[in-house]
Amino acid sequence: MALEEVPLPAGAVLRPVRADQWGVVAWLWQAFRQDLSPVVGGLPYSDGRYGAAPLRDFPSRDGAGHLAWRPHPNTGEDAPVAFALVSGLQADHRPVAAFWVAPPLRRTGLGTAVALALLEQHAGPWEVGFQHDDPSAGRFRRRIADAASGPGAWTETEAPVPHRPLVPPDHLIRSAM
Repeated sequence: MALEEVPLPAGAVLRPVRADQWGVVAWLWQAFRQDLSPVVGGLPYSDGRYGAAPLRDFPSRDGAGHLAWRPHPNTGEDAPVAFALVSGLQADHRPVAAFWVAPPLRRTGLGTAVALALLEQHAGPWEVGFQHDDPSAGRFRRRIADAASGPGAWTETEAPVPHRPLVPPDHLIRSAM
């Protein structure tokens, strides 16, 4: 079942990423990785961009993307204000591979609405991770887990970060179903 369009707060709508919009996701990926850079110690590479290797897995039969759009305040044209990527569409659980909301729209309810719409669209057991040193991401993801699955219907575990033995473990929240 394909998600066509879901109304969101702040005058936004959530739509699946069209084939011609993956370049938009690649641009927003840079903002996403910049937001994470203080937490993961990330730096841009020699071309001035953050690594985007995970985007190679999208789109696919096993991975989908969604963009939230709303009119830009200066032009009125639809502008991207959030994105989410989910993988594991053919597996027994669906990891949220990336999630980002434009900073001016954080704490407006937009992120919560995007997250809940994403989890509803891709029903079944899901998983979302966050870095140990990002407590605000942890609080947000736990609130989403409670709203999507109910208190006590999800677990949180820690897992080592692959190829990074000196950094704190990632946290993984998984729904029970």
